[in-house]
Amino acid sequence: MKHLPKYLIILTLLATSCDKGFEEVNVNPVQATSLDPIYFFSNAEFSSAIATHNYQMQIVQQINTPFTGVVEGGNHNVVSDPNSNANFNSLYLQNGPVNLLTTVISQTKDDAARSNLYNMSRIWKAYVFMVLVDTYGDVPYFQAGKAFLEGINLPKYDDQKLIYEDILKELTEGTKALDATKPIESGDLFFKGNIAQWKKLGNSLLLRAAMRYTKLDPAKAKQFVAIAVDPANGGLQDSNADNAYIAFNSTFNHPLAGYFQGTERGNVYMGKAFIDYLKTTADPRLKVIAVKYEAPGNPIATAGAEDTNPANQEGMPYGYNESTITSVAGFPGKIGSAFKYSQINRRTVGKIDAPEFFITCSQTSLLLAEAVQRGWATGNVKALYEAGVKAHMAQMATYDVSATIPEAAQTAYLTANPFVPAKALEQINSQYWVSSFLNGSEAWANFRRSGFPVLPINMYPGKDPSVKDFIKRLVYPVRERSVNEANYKEAVARMGPDELGTPIFWDK
Repeated sequence: MKHLPKYLIILTLLATSCDKGFEEVNVNPVQATSLDPIYFFSNAEFSSAIATHNYQMQIVQQINTPFTGVVEGGNHNVVSDPNSNANFNSLYLQNGPVNLLTTVISQTKDDAARSNLYNMSRIWKAYVFMVLVDTYGDVPYFQAGKAFLEGINLPKYDDQKLIYEDILKELTEGTKALDATKPIESGDLFFKGNIAQWKKLGNSLLLRAAMRYTKLDPAKAKQFVAIAVDPANGGLQDSNADNAYIAFNSTFNHPLAGYFQGTERGNVYMGKAFIDYLKTTADPRLKVIAVKYEAPGNPIATAGAEDTNPANQEGMPYGYNESTITSVAGFPGKIGSAFKYSQINRRTVGKIDAPEFFITCSQTSLLLAEAVQRGWATGNVKALYEAGVKAHMAQMATYDVSATIPEAAQTAYLTANPFVPAKALEQINSQYWVSSFLNGSEAWANFRRSGFPVLPINMYPGKDPSVKDFIKRLVYPVRERSVNEANYKEAVARMGPDELGTPIFWDK
């Protein structure tokens, strides 16, 4: 140092002395430096609840709005990027389920003490990607969620057929590997880590995935149905206690709370096909689902009288906009800027703290009834069908005590609307449609798979020309076309046009 100027010697000494203990001094003593992966997992469960109202629930004609603009989509069979990109953006979000679950799997894969969390994550990741594939077709899968882990910022899109093959594998292996003798993950939002219930959930999701192959590959469907229903593998959901759902509250609101209760409340109505089906069968669920408000556009506190009389409910027909809807025969009129059609009941299923159901005993019972009807499993089709219907009616009480449907009313409904073997597939899947109310992604997927219920074609004159009858998939976000252009183009070349009318691989 004798050749250095004095001021450099001083700076060097200062830097050396300041560096001593630098890391210890600059560590926040109260901030976590690492997080237990169960927190990532529970957040992935919570953030899997996504809004599916502008397309999915409108395609299956349960919710309707005649308006163009920001709420447009499935109501008019047109492309609206802000609405069609919702699933993609929500599930691939930086702190969304794909990234969170990929991180958990990476952190627990080689940790024997966290094997249950590892396998629960595999099962739930399969659920998330079923939603993504069923919505868009080819999507990033094998490289998804690895920006931080491996520096992959522009993941490749994978063939949807290969994704589903891996989903079947992950559900089969992950469910089988769950072990009640190993540490239980009590931070799980669904079942507090209960292994028996997670096995039922895994098998029920496997049944759902297997049934997607009904038209495409019946032999494959039968193969994986057999695995799902095998009691040795843990069985299926068989009570509402096994339902996988998120219970929202007044602080953490349901993702559709703003739509049903906020500024759009006067623009949202019940679909005609849905109301007509419930009315025709005198379904006791209609009374707790639908309502006519004295002032439809007002907040619930000032909405006035609430008419829940089933005989007075009217669903809004599809194929119209805010101007042409007034020309419909029997048009009920308007109150201010709002229409007099039935709306969702904001005290029950439309509450800000309504639960979000992902997969339920009702859906599982009905799918099993179909599998038995097709000869892919053993059981009593009629008993399974009735169990599925009653389970959903009983499930309504989860929304609010006022939505409770007494068991006597459930039995009376089934007596008045008996199961008819010759119409088994139509009855089972029509009830699946009702059972999946507000679970738009699943209602739409099963509608495409089964062809039921039989719905009138939406004949809106300005629809996208690729839509011949019903929307088959949603288009990719505009951002993907520019930011991830090469991978986007490869997916489209393999899958077919990025249009609403291009079917998913299993929708043949």
